Amino acid sequence: MTLLHKQFAFNPLRAFLVLGFVVITLQSCNESATTSGNGVGSTALAKIFQHYWEEKMQLFPLEATATGDNRYNDQLPVTISDVYQMKLKQFYQRYVDTLKGLAGNLNQEDELSKEIFEYELNNNLEALQFKSNLMPINQFWSFTLEFPQLGSGEGNQPFKTVKDYDNFIARMEQFPAWIDTAIFNMKRGMAEGYVLPDILCEKIIPQIEGVLTTDPTNSIFYAPIKKFPSEFSAADKKRIEHAYFYQITHAILPSYSKLKQFIKEEYLPKSRKTHGLSSLPNGLAMYQFLAKNYTTTTLTPDSIYQLGLNEVARLRTEMEKIKTQVGFSGTLAEFFEHINADPQFYIFKTPKEVLDSFRSVQNTITPNLKTMFETVPKTKFEIRQTEAFRAASASAEYNAGTADGSRPGIFYTPILDAKKFNAVGMETLFLHEAIPGHHYQISLQQENKSLPEFRKYLGYSAYAEGWALYTETLGKELGVYKNPYQYLGHLSDAMHRAIRLVVDVAIHTKGMSHDDAIHYMMTNERISKAEATAEIERYMAIPGQALSYKIGQLSLLALRAKYEKELGPKFKLADFHTQVLNGGNMPLKVLEKKLSLWAKSL
Repeated sequence: MTLLHKQFAFNPLRAFLVLGFVVITLQSCNESATTSGNGVGSTALAKIFQHYWEEKMQLFPLEATATGDNRYNDQLPVTISDVYQMKLKQFYQRYVDTLKGLAGNLNQEDELSKEIFEYELNNNLEALQFKSNLMPINQFWSFTLEFPQLGSGEGNQPFKTVKDYDNFIARMEQFPAWIDTAIFNMKRGMAEGYVLPDILCEKIIPQIEGVLTTDPTNSIFYAPIKKFPSEFSAADKKRIEHAYFYQITHAILPSYSKLKQFIKEEYLPKSRKTHGLSSLPNGLAMYQFLAKNYTTTTLTPDSIYQLGLNEVARLRTEMEKIKTQVGFSGTLAEFFEHINADPQFYIFKTPKEVLDSFRSVQNTITPNLKTMFETVPKTKFEIRQTEAFRAASASAEYNAGTADGSRPGIFYTPILDAKKFNAVGMETLFLHEAIPGHHYQISLQQENKSLPEFRKYLGYSAYAEGWALYTETLGKELGVYKNPYQYLGHLSDAMHRAIRLVVDVAIHTKGMSHDDAIHYMMTNERISKAEATAEIERYMAIPGQALSYKIGQLSLLALRAKYEKELGPKFKLADFHTQVLNGGNMPLKVLEKKLSLWAKSL
């Protein structure tokens, strides 16, 4: 899972403030686009992409901050307002209409960009048909969770200059408007039947309590004050310190308190007992869209469900082989319990030991990466422990760095208690979330100067998570999985993603309950009840996203097998990986076309 790439057009993490748009001269683009001739169409298309990106950064200043564009770091739009939704619809539609007038010659790469651009625009327009903004907060993806990380000094928001500190003061000033709109929308949702399951509401309350404090100087938002750059003057330090104290006292803490009171006293009593989208107005149509959105395929929910059942059966067979190899005589369920309980798998005493073990995995695979990858990222990479305030509900994840090197790519792992951190599966986890998974995929995309800006930061989950899950299959070639229990960890992660295909569809279209989904997961993989509960509640909160991993991985494995067979001795794995990565993130159907053109060129 990546923190940067969350590809749902009306995701509340995307932000907007009505400050006026860039003046876009799309008419001139259309005029030049209708002229035939070598390169004219490509030139017009490049102008459209440039205008689109500039306007998008104003529409989405938090996204701009995440990409290292600091021009709008003082803006905190209310993404969930109806005004924003309407302006967003107009924004996407304007560019759809512009592309209709594009003519002239396009080279192969621009044809690819145009196809991706059209897909992005139309997909985002379709997303806006649904009323997701009436359920703006959940326990997994919410701006109320992102904002503390942003303000902690450890996230995307820079705190290096006086202006940086002033920028976040401005964002804190605007935060109450987001909370007020969220509460207003949730009240509308209560009236119209768009409410969260009560199980999820109960998880939000302690998260809010984790941000609240009686002493503003102990707030996570006060952390940057404790780390002033040494070159700041005494006067600047005093002014900024007073401003932060004021905003935390008068904007941040009252807003979180208000939200907690509303959810606890008004929203929770009205939340629903059902668990899937099918119980919401237009819920089945919403889920069908989400399945298409997250997989970038036309697979139906029912076909995805059956695919999941088949994968679960296949992987159970592979796990039985490992059980036999290590000489365990019990059932598969008993084998899972043994691994969860046996002290030999709990080898750590401190968080540093856990982090050092991940660093050891990195050291092991590094010499072998050069045989499988022609290009490596320039973006620096770090391994960090997940911050305490969000660790209880967080999974291991990757936070993208910036192409200019100002922020490294970061692999975060939550460590609530090092002594309870199970070592099984650490190798496969590192390949997925870090190297060569998300770090290679996202960094190479952002560093690619030949791509239009909009393509450098696209985040289709099927491609991103599919690639990360595919890289887990490279473990033996990279020098890991030598321990059968670590290979079992790989199979367990593969099983985990296969189970998702079953339970995600079943929860949202077949009436599977929260408890039944947890039972199914625990029956088929090595997972504790607490972990299974968190996972199932994640799928309830962000329907469809969990489908992307396995669908993307199976697509990449099928493409690799196809070209290994078709190209024979011409096939080079490093070259295949280059072709998958060098165009950046894209819908799977576009990737298939790209690879087909590559194979024909050999």
